[in-house]
Amino acid sequence: MSELLSRAQESIKRSGKQSTQQSAQQNVEPQRANDLQIRHVSKNYAQPGGNLEVLADIDLDVAAGEFVSVVGASGCGKSTLLRLIAGLDAEFDGTIRLDGQTVAGTSLARGIVFQEHRLFPWLNVEQNIGVALRNSGLDAAQKRRAIAEHIELVGLVGFEHAYAHQLSGGMAQRVAIARGLVNRPSVLLLDEPFGALDALTRSRLQGELQRIWAQERITMVLVTHDVEEAVFLGDRVVVMQPRPGRVKRVVDVPMARPRNRSDPEFIRIRDDVLREFAEPGLVNRAALLLNRSEKNR
Repeated sequence: MSELLSRAQESIKRSGKQSTQQSAQQNVEPQRANDLQIRHVSKNYAQPGGNLEVLADIDLDVAAGEFVSVVGASGCGKSTLLRLIAGLDAEFDGTIRLDGQTVAGTSLARGIVFQEHRLFPWLNVEQNIGVALRNSGLDAAQKRRAIAEHIELVGLVGFEHAYAHQLSGGMAQRVAIARGLVNRPSVLLLDEPFGALDALTRSRLQGELQRIWAQERITMVLVTHDVEEAVFLGDRVVVMQPRPGRVKRVVDVPMARPRNRSDPEFIRIRDDVLREFAEPGLVNRAALLLNRSEKNR
């Protein structure tokens, strides 16, 4: 009898322990591989007379393989947010996690492309891309193969030995994108990568970036002030407002790719986002000008 009683007590203990573990697991926020989670992120800069609040309580989830556009006026903190995700600035409140790991410093798991291509003028295309592989752990043959694959990916075969001054602005930015991708990061961060380009080159590279994303399926977060670009590229558009920077609204873009800028649904979503930035009358006039421009293409 005593043996049966002991067994029963042990069974109750195991059951209670399992129940406690299950309860604890339910309280842990689930995260899929390579998901990006931003929780209650705030950022202040010290200045004479007090702190300047740049970001306030940012909450955002980016699923693995998703393309998210962050759009906002100058000064809304969108580039600051990207720097925090990249690990270039560690002084902030809140948490940022990628693949379940807290972001702490820079990492090969997070590639970044800036508005300026930032190519080294004394290195050619191959060498500029290869700079990103210095700490990759690949041997020389693997590095050569990775560089060649990414030169082909961005459409620069034949320009392997060209230097920055021999490239157009669009070509130089393609090198920068290849450099950001060559380590196969979990997420590629794009800080207004086409902002310094002319309209035709920008439009063409937007299409190229869409093709690369569809082929590689790497998570991408794009910061831009161009609403049309944000809608053209993103699965979702995160609208930020300034002083301090915070998420005002998240707009889904449930459209198949490749996208047509003249599609009525595209125009509807673009105009919906534009309304967040101006008075209705101004938005309607801006939309009318855009529509006329599209008809004349």
